[in-house]
Amino acid sequence: MAIWLTLCGVVLFVAYLLGSFPTGYIAAKQLKGIDIREVGSGSTGATNVLRTLGKGPGAFVLLIDCLKGVFAIALVYQLFNFAPIHDFIPPTVNETLWQPWLVTLAGFSAVLGHSKSIFLGFSGGKSVATGLGTLLAISWQVGLATAGVFAVVIAISRIVSLSSIAGAIAVTIFMVIFHQPLPCILYAFLGGLYVIFRHRTNIERLLAGTEPKIGQQVTKEPEQTA
Repeated sequence: MAIWLTLCGVVLFVAYLLGSFPTGYIAAKQLKGIDIREVGSGSTGATNVLRTLGKGPGAFVLLIDCLKGVFAIALVYQLFNFAPIHDFIPPTVNETLWQPWLVTLAGFSAVLGHSKSIFLGFSGGKSVATGLGTLLAISWQVGLATAGVFAVVIAISRIVSLSSIAGAIAVTIFMVIFHQPLPCILYAFLGGLYVIFRHRTNIERLLAGTEPKIGQQVTKEPEQTA
């Protein structure tokens, strides 16, 4: 059991490191020689990169951040599919029950890594793209449906934060609709709450009617680095 738990711990740590990879920070440094955390909203995510560097870099960061989530979940599936690993799985471990919980924890690890990157002094983005990547890897139907909600809201409002919050609310509903296991439903609910929490400053601006739309600039958020 000790070896198996250690293997699971390693997978979760690697998932966190994947989430921590500072795509937006590196893109800004390489392209403009700036610290993305010191401009715009202070976020290292795709939205701030879009506002600061343009559509191309923004799309690139969005893709890579999404893939970080995909790979984090894929690690768990590979762990269970890798034949030699089964020699270390104790007979008391029910793989069918264990896997969804480990998937959930890997998702949380990647999402946490993106927003609290070990490479950036535990600062980062708001975990929307990385969270979407985990959803696509867990259930492509849920991932696409959530992305659809984001797309519809952003087409109507032109506000990224509002679209992200709408997706974070809808994801739990889609998990239930598509009959995902309980651990994944809990992941969607708690992960959605975390994403909404990371948008708390945006929510204040939404309520005040000052949240910028796509193409508008936003001032630095000194109280958070999300």
